Amino acid sequence: MIRFHAAVPASFLLLSFSIPSAGQTFDRSEIFSDAPAMQQERVDSSAIVVRPALTTEQLADLYMVRKDYREAAQTYRRLADENPRNAVYLNKLGIALHQQEALPLALKYYERAAKADPTYADPQNNIGTVWYQRKKYGKAIKAYQKAITLRKDMAVLYSNLAYAYFGDKKYEQSLVAFHQALTIDPKFFEHNGSRNGSVLQDRSVTDRGRFYYMLAKSFAQAGNSERCIVYLRKAKDEGFKELNSAKTDPDFASMLKNPEIQEILAPKPVESAQR
Repeated sequence: MIRFHAAVPASFLLLSFSIPSAGQTFDRSEIFSDAPAMQQERVDSSAIVVRPALTTEQLADLYMVRKDYREAAQTYRRLADENPRNAVYLNKLGIALHQQEALPLALKYYERAAKADPTYADPQNNIGTVWYQRKKYGKAIKAYQKAITLRKDMAVLYSNLAYAYFGDKKYEQSLVAFHQALTIDPKFFEHNGSRNGSVLQDRSVTDRGRFYYMLAKSFAQAGNSERCIVYLRKAKDEGFKELNSAKTDPDFASMLKNPEIQEILAPKPVESAQR
């Protein structure tokens, strides 16, 4: 089962759901109780509040929040069967299956969603995520690029493309894509980049030292010394052997006077030989 993490390190799949409620505010104790479909709550002696039942889509979304992926898939499948041209339902069904590691079936529904609505970027992104997890980086790159042609304003798409380039060892292209993600959203790596539970993001990498160094380089380009320091230190902790190249890299030039960066790049003290 895919695990969720809050930060950027080695491997995780991001997925967040926001439940549309048409102005309603739902309490989890109410939503998942065995109460009737239409609830009545007495507020005072003269007023009764009637809370409407959840829609089927809201119920499925709530199953996803609870990580009840099997129930979510069954509910989305019912919606998709009733609305076979609804790209949102098909895409969400793909995600519910994806979370159960049923990648071939998930891919099938992402492709159906993309066909149902060729202007919908989310399933194209998720197709890319399937290929990325299979380490088919060329196919992942093509899918992410197609998603970007549909939505050029989504930082998460450029980030996903950057990871795919990195996996394919196309480091310069990866750096450009990361920089574009940060241009759109400078705080992208500090929060969940997905939206409305319809965009997946896999941030697994193998060469973590190089990966952190490249993120530090991206933040240096953006003039963000704080995040540059964070990822440069991570690169050092991972034992990245080319760390000293930052001293002559023009992208780090404006950062080299920072005492913390000087400390990170300082050579390790030579231990005195034992007598």
